Amino acid sequence: MTDGSNDRIERLLALLLLQNMKTASIATKAKELSMAGFTHAEIADLLETNSAVVRQSLYAARKKNKAK
Repeated sequence: MTDGSNDRIERLLALLLLQNMKTASIATKAKELSMAGFTHAEIADLLETNSAVVRQSLYAARKKNKAK
């Protein structure tokens, strides 16, 4: 397989993950995609937002987890 094919497969798997998380918040989706190894820019593209929103969402999630 070429790198292009791998990219396409990764994107399809990410979209399947998001499909299964329809009612989840952007922060939850961003966290799952981040744990799967996607960059902030890639996550922003998948969630149709910008990387600043993704960074803030992930920061808030980490901060919330530390408080627990």
